[in-house]
Amino acid sequence: MSSAGLSSLSLVAVITLTASVNVSVGVSGCKAPTAPAPTLTPAELLDPATCQGCHPDAFADWSGSMHAYASDDPVFLAMEARAQRETGGAIGTFCTRCHAPMAVLNQLGGADGGTDGGIDLATLPAPLKGVTCFFCHSAQAVTGTHDNPLTHATDGVMRAGLQDPTPNTAHDSAYLALLDRNDPSSASLCGSCHDIVNTLGTPLEQTYAEWQGTLFSHEPLELTCGECHMTGTQGLAANYPGAGVRRVHSHQFPGVDVALTDFPQAAVQQAAVQAQLDNTLQAALCVKGNAGQVSIQVVLDNVGAGHKWPSGATQDRRAWVEVIASSAGQPFYSSGVVADGQSVLDLKDPDLWLLRDCIFDSQGQPVNMFWEAASHDSNQLLGPVTNVQTDPSYYLTHALRTYPASTSVPATLTTMPDSVTMRVRLVPVGLDVLDDLIDGGDLDPSVKAKMATFSLGATTLTWTAATATIKYPEDGLPVLCVASGLSNGGVGAHPAPEHTMCTP
Repeated sequence: MSSAGLSSLSLVAVITLTASVNVSVGVSGCKAPTAPAPTLTPAELLDPATCQGCHPDAFADWSGSMHAYASDDPVFLAMEARAQRETGGAIGTFCTRCHAPMAVLNQLGGADGGTDGGIDLATLPAPLKGVTCFFCHSAQAVTGTHDNPLTHATDGVMRAGLQDPTPNTAHDSAYLALLDRNDPSSASLCGSCHDIVNTLGTPLEQTYAEWQGTLFSHEPLELTCGECHMTGTQGLAANYPGAGVRRVHSHQFPGVDVALTDFPQAAVQQAAVQAQLDNTLQAALCVKGNAGQVSIQVVLDNVGAGHKWPSGATQDRRAWVEVIASSAGQPFYSSGVVADGQSVLDLKDPDLWLLRDCIFDSQGQPVNMFWEAASHDSNQLLGPVTNVQTDPSYYLTHALRTYPASTSVPATLTTMPDSVTMRVRLVPVGLDVLDDLIDGGDLDPSVKAKMATFSLGATTLTWTAATATIKYPEDGLPVLCVASGLSNGGVGAHPAPEHTMCTP
């Protein structure tokens, strides 16, 4: 679509800009202003490529982020196609309101050119793909709690979290608390698309609501989404005369999901996600008992996520604990050992600790696709509500699982291990979900092999009796533990949350 075509789009068409002056804005940066009037047209403001000229660092970060990738992701495209088909188009722009919001705001769907009631993503022009610069930086207010309830300004002013923006000739600028990661209200802007309630009224993604229930949402800690997902450095907010060095923030937005096709900075993105995950959980690995009556205890503690874990599209996430006990160098007990390319749901493992949401249709039958969900059941790890260790609620995040489970046969191990290893593993979208999309003809089978499997660094532990640093009695039996961080073994821990409605 040409610039002229873009400038006629409904939202952008009503933006009023002041008179133009002769100023050059390009990939090499911005030239000195010759007059204080902004010159970028509505169509240019809409296009992230325009922003690259003055904001190369932010653009580079964004261009390799899941925000830029949101409407190109093959899993999203497969789910969108299937949702449109299975609902007869009734789902409309539900998905694209967050994955290609500028296309929706500019009425490029339904009768205006979409297919099956949604957005024609195959012909969508680049400036309308993904979560763009304009979408966030023209935001004006949050009027609800989920499914993108943002309202946008139509005055051509680009808003940000800088209280003293540098006057420039590209566009007018203004401060907006919603874009200031140090302001608590900024979490509501992120939450507008990171809390999702489907068309049946079932809450699915609840990351913002989860954050509101943790100590991160209030004093004295009070860390917003941006303070965890937009790291800060000293630098230039814009390559523009008079724009001095200040605190600027990354626009990579690492979370859990990663690009599955050729995409800018894919390796950087995956490394950022790994770094984010490595310190999210702390763990303790304990062996309880003596020869003839032995059990293994694993404690997981969500210390780093400002919400429950895993979060986001939790019905699609697959997180689990791998435990392997060995004697004389030979494994004799294991749980959660998953081969490359295997779905964790394929395991016949009665002791498996699997963290995910289960979703069900109106008849209570398990389903994979979010638009079918009439109810859900979760066993996420809780987020921290206090950092005061004398407060009993401090230990609500300490989730303990015993191996073998009390319902397993036998319920204890008869061999004392020489060593035990553990780690928490995470697949952003379960291979079983991908198989479902492949079987339906909506997803290229080659995508499955590209799905990442992460191991969380702080949960990768090896236990031996010699290296155990935490020792205490429980039920008259000795307990020896190794741990990461400040974990104190199973002391104060609660039984891990179980699914009440579904089993792996």
